[in-house]
Parts: sequence; structure tokens; C-alpha cells
Amino acid sequence: MNYSQHRLDYCQFLISSQINYTQTYLADHSEDYSHDSMNRFLRLDKLRPRVLWENVREDVAPSEQAYILFDDVVLDKRYSREARLVRRQWSGNEKRVIYGIGIVTCVYVNPETEKFWVIDYRVYDPEGDDLNKLTHLSEMLDTVLYSKKLPFQT
Repeated sequence: MNYSQHRLDYCQFLISSQINYTQTYLADHSEDYSHDSMNRFLRLDKLRPRVLWENVREDVAPSEQAYILFDDVVLDKRYSREARLVRRQWSGNEKRVIYGIGIVTCVYVNPETEKFWVIDYRVYDPEGDDLNKLTHLSEMLDTVLYSKKLPFQT
């Protein structure tokens, strides 16, 4: 199995699909992938924050005027309540508590070029790792400062 090609194709599918993001939908619209092959790939592949950074690092345009944004998002999983990371949590989009997976993201913004890059993320899983969203934010900020060493103003 060519993991890098699968990952690239799946990411392109997620970016371009405006209607449906399921494995079944991908399989129905692709000659290269079946639902089962994509399911196997997704079970075996791990897209860790380090892999994200490795893929965007060369594209990031550092700036002394840059700023770092942190955001939390809840991926709506109202029909997947049995999935391990699904829990009841507040969704700002829905303006109510929903079943979903929480993700905290770190975005690097260059105001001079008016471009931005997601450079880090954490899955919010307080039952699994005992960390709250502010702890995830703090860890990502430390990574920007001490590992990635990206300049920023705000």
C-alpha cells in the first residue's frame, strides 16, 4: 500500500468535496479506491502533528510581524456516538451541545503575504490524556517557540 499516495489522494478528496466526506462517497467517485481499501488505510495511517509540520514547513513564510492563532473546533459526529473520541461538547457553530470530536489548532499567519498555515493541532480527549484545551494551547505555543522557532509578534 502506497501510504503517501493514499494520504495525498484522501487529503485532496477532503479539500475538494463540498457535499460528503465519507469513505463510501470517495469509493463511489473513484476508480482507484474502494471503501474497504480506504478504511484499511485510515485505520493504519497516523497523521500526527509532526507529519503535518513536515508537510507545511517548507511553505511557511516566516515574518517578524506574524501572529499565532489558536482555535478549537468540534467535528460534528452526532451519528457516531460509539466512536472512541466522540463526546458531548459545546459547538460554537451549532450554538448548542453536540456529540463531536474536539480539535485545538495552531495557525501561523503572515500579515505581509496575507497567507496562513495550520502548523499544529491536538485532539481534545480529556478522558484519554487528562489535558484541557488550555494545556494543549500551551504545549503548541512552546513548540512554536522552542522547536519550530517561528518568529511572531502577537
